[in-house]
Amino acid sequence: MNTELFIARRLFFDKTNRQFLSQKIIRIALFGIALGLAVMIISIAVITGFKKEVRNKVIGFGSHIQVVNFDSRNSYELSPISSNQPFLLKLKTIDEIKTVQVFATKPGLIKTDEYTQGIVFKGVDSRYDWDFFQKNLITGRLPQLNDTARVNEIIISDQISKILRLKLNDSAVLYFVNGTQITPLMLQLKICGIYRTNLEEFDNLFVIGDIKQIQRINNWKANEVSGFEIEVLDFDRIEETEQLVRNAVIDYSEENSNILRTENITRMYPQIFDWLKILDMNVWVILILLFLVASFNMISGLLVLILERSSMIGILKALGSPNWSIRKIFLYLSVFLTGRGMLWGNIIGVVLILIQKTFEVIKLDPITYYVDVVPINFSLFHLLLLNIVSIFITTIMLIIPSFLVSKISPEKSIRFD
Repeated sequence: MNTELFIARRLFFDKTNRQFLSQKIIRIALFGIALGLAVMIISIAVITGFKKEVRNKVIGFGSHIQVVNFDSRNSYELSPISSNQPFLLKLKTIDEIKTVQVFATKPGLIKTDEYTQGIVFKGVDSRYDWDFFQKNLITGRLPQLNDTARVNEIIISDQISKILRLKLNDSAVLYFVNGTQITPLMLQLKICGIYRTNLEEFDNLFVIGDIKQIQRINNWKANEVSGFEIEVLDFDRIEETEQLVRNAVIDYSEENSNILRTENITRMYPQIFDWLKILDMNVWVILILLFLVASFNMISGLLVLILERSSMIGILKALGSPNWSIRKIFLYLSVFLTGRGMLWGNIIGVVLILIQKTFEVIKLDPITYYVDVVPINFSLFHLLLLNIVSIFITTIMLIIPSFLVSKISPEKSIRFD
């Protein structure tokens, strides 16, 4: 039988303890722990949710990895490559890869009688995964592409439609220039859908339509594209997956063919992903501060608890209990009390994030935050890890003040009682 644990449980559940001053102090400490843990749960859910939301929007426009012509550098005017590449069969065998699809991009202008807007026309084929734009479509429908005839339909962003005063089913006139050509090429395409991602940098730029339109204005063959977009299953392993793709591209490249290179989304838009990494520092600062506050709250509670139980400590010492055994009693008691505070902290934190996730109570300015509601990423792993680390750090920090037990003299404490 664990005697220390038995005594700690009796002290924890003893209703007569409510008359002690330490109970009031401990209630304050437990309130601090509950509030701190709730704030930590909410902070992690919000920040990871925000990072995931913004990251997914950037990936939606350019996928995780692109394979393009080596001659194409930091431009949307990409040199063509063949869509019939020998390495495509190898990519299908890589478990980390979800989809591989062709694309083409062409910088141009949309011009109306009163306004002009620079855009990038992104062309895709009938096998393109529209899930991202379907999710962000606010009106209309997606282009109905096929493998035979060109489709004169595009989707534009809500931002572009407002700037140019274009509406659903209007005809948009797009202008493109090839090389040194003086006279621009013109395309008149119907707006079949309008999307909004609130990522202004991209919403002001991208128009999505049929890849065959770009092939026509560039005088490309039917099997020529700007490159391949590769979607991976695990973003955290994007560097490893890119290396597998790069190896496949190098190993299966034919002689006298275009030299290809791979580029992942974090290098294509470093300013966005570097900014998202800075948010991790905010999380660590919040966690460290709240861990310290919770630990010092429990340290003060433990010290008062030991002082009020000095007579009990004196009796136990008189009966032959060693200092470490008595310290374990108060450590067990502190863990029970901390656990009670953490239980309430979990309840408060989880309830609040579920309310926000379900009802989207708190709104944001999308121009400033790129999202229109506070995003929530509820992860059971994060919740368990946060609880385990919290109880571990708090218990470790309580070991030092528990040394006060060894300073209490049995003779003086019993006589004082």
